[in-house]
Amino acid sequence: MTVSLSTFSLPAANRSTPSTDRRLTGNWSGIGLAVALMCAGTASQAQSLSALYESARGFDATYQAAKSAYDAAQAKADQARAGLLPTVGLNSSASWSDINNASPVPDRNVNSQSVAVAASQPLYRPANRLSFEQGQKSLVVAQAQLNAAEQDLIIRTTQAYFDVLAAQDTLTFVKAQKTAVSEQLASAKRNFEVGTSTVTDSREAQARFDLVVAQEIAAENDLRVKKLALDQLVGKPGTDPRPLAMPVALPATVPDDVTQWVNRAETTHPGVKQAQTALEIAQLETQKAQAGHGPTLDLTAQYQLARSPSTTTGNQLRSNTATVGLAFNMPLFAGYAIQNRVKETLALEEKSRADVDAAKRTVAQATRAAFFGVESGKGQVKALEAAEASSQSALDANKLGYQVGVRINIDVLNAQSQLFQTKRDLAVARYNVLLGGLKLRQASGNLTPDDLNAVNALVAR
Repeated sequence: MTVSLSTFSLPAANRSTPSTDRRLTGNWSGIGLAVALMCAGTASQAQSLSALYESARGFDATYQAAKSAYDAAQAKADQARAGLLPTVGLNSSASWSDINNASPVPDRNVNSQSVAVAASQPLYRPANRLSFEQGQKSLVVAQAQLNAAEQDLIIRTTQAYFDVLAAQDTLTFVKAQKTAVSEQLASAKRNFEVGTSTVTDSREAQARFDLVVAQEIAAENDLRVKKLALDQLVGKPGTDPRPLAMPVALPATVPDDVTQWVNRAETTHPGVKQAQTALEIAQLETQKAQAGHGPTLDLTAQYQLARSPSTTTGNQLRSNTATVGLAFNMPLFAGYAIQNRVKETLALEEKSRADVDAAKRTVAQATRAAFFGVESGKGQVKALEAAEASSQSALDANKLGYQVGVRINIDVLNAQSQLFQTKRDLAVARYNVLLGGLKLRQASGNLTPDDLNAVNALVAR
């Protein structure tokens, strides 16, 4: 619902009196009550942060791509198991020959067929076992990447959620400021008509009113854009986030020690897990390269059915052959390929070790920044709450001074602007603290969908 107040003026005889102020106050109270009733009527249709996150989880393309990548990694890990399992193959062959001999040897047709089943079971192949272990490690990396994508989706959903709430607050405060400026403009016109103020007051109030109208248009457009972004993220049109319930009690940061957060991040963060697992995979790759110097041993078995003509009688001969054996292979010289492969894997192993150190340092720095950002945001909220009370007192004092003639109209307008700007900053600061708390958990690698319950506990029911 949009409530707007156009510029109006009163006759000269209708000076501002206490009874008039009470009537105006009563009118605006009725409008405020109507707005509150309409908001209450639509509250049941509003969505919580957890509900919108679940919608985004089933719709967001980036998260769905991460899930598909994890499924592919799981299938690839299962492929590596094949090197430890037996292989079985079926092969068959058939041939027909037409032999034309010179006289007196008669012509004849010769044909033969065979069917064989062959199986092989690796007995000693270290490279295959190491490849299987690498496949399992790769699955750990894919799981860490999926966790990182999930945490990123939580942050993006929360950011879009609070962006809409902040845009709604901005529009609400701009409309309230527009109402206050409109009342001040009407008062300035009345005073000018009765000769108690100059035309400057009216023009200043009119200029401020026009500016607020422009701000209202911009705020409405910003809200529209923010809602479209949230709709696109969750895959639902017409999303309506639930606002925070007032007064807001911001949750405490637990533990309240940046060192504990950093220590936790260095062991549980998905980025650190990926780097650490990549190092383990590189170490296995070195072992696999070194295994190229060693022998391999396989168990082989074959059963064959064959039919072929006799070379003496020309009759068809049938044979059934069963074979079981061991296949041993020992590389002797491969043109220094194995030695150079080992050198390559050792260098890549050192690179992975450096990547682990870099990941830990990056995560530690990000965790510290997120922790101090939350603490700074809480201090900013307290300061803005005090500034809101001070701005309200300053506005009341300026209004009283304007009525007794010791303040001019621009003083009241400036006090109004300061109050509503403080209210907007306070609302944004609260959202930033709540979002910063989730980002702190993301920086430490411990963010889960359950952490959204703490935010849901603060929204209106």
